[in-house]
Amino acid sequence: MKKDRKLSLRLVFLLWLIFTLPSSLVLSFWLLKLNQDSYQNFLAQNKIDYRSHLSQAPVRLYQALPSGTGTVSFEVGTADARPVIIKQYLEKHRSPLTSYADYFFEVAQKYNLDYRLLVAIAQQESNLGKKVPEGTYNAWGWGIHSKGTLGFSSWEEGIETVARGLRESYLDKGFVSLEQIAARYAPPSKEDWAFGVSQFMKEME
Repeated sequence: MKKDRKLSLRLVFLLWLIFTLPSSLVLSFWLLKLNQDSYQNFLAQNKIDYRSHLSQAPVRLYQALPSGTGTVSFEVGTADARPVIIKQYLEKHRSPLTSYADYFFEVAQKYNLDYRLLVAIAQQESNLGKKVPEGTYNAWGWGIHSKGTLGFSSWEEGIETVARGLRESYLDKGFVSLEQIAARYAPPSKEDWAFGVSQFMKEME
């Protein structure tokens, strides 16, 4: 009984395929043809050449990335800490020279001086510019003589002038140690001067 039922079901399924499959194929072909005719009519009505229409969106295949795609890169730089050390030192002592920290460093580099030297001398001579003759911008005791103290038109001029003077009148002439510089820079108190400048330089290490 069960075998007869299975045979009947198979026969029904086979008959269904025989009658429905051809009609499905015909229907699919008809729909495809209809879509193709509609597309061609659309191109004809709008005067569009299908070859140029297709060429507007080319497909490109790359074996590797094209050279024009660009690259991603980055650089790691390390900032020089010395100008920061100068600025922090000047800020700590509330110096009017604080905003010139970078300039101190630039000028020291220009004349090949220890970056701390100009600041340390200013600390020794004028408490970092807080004790100077009014309007002189001379924090280094530079050019002091019996007629008065040399004055500059700005802090920048003072920094530049003293740095150039230390290079040309001291270091280039063999006065290279603090003791040697002190013997000419501050003869009456050369030992105290050299010791003080040395200590202030160590505070900026």
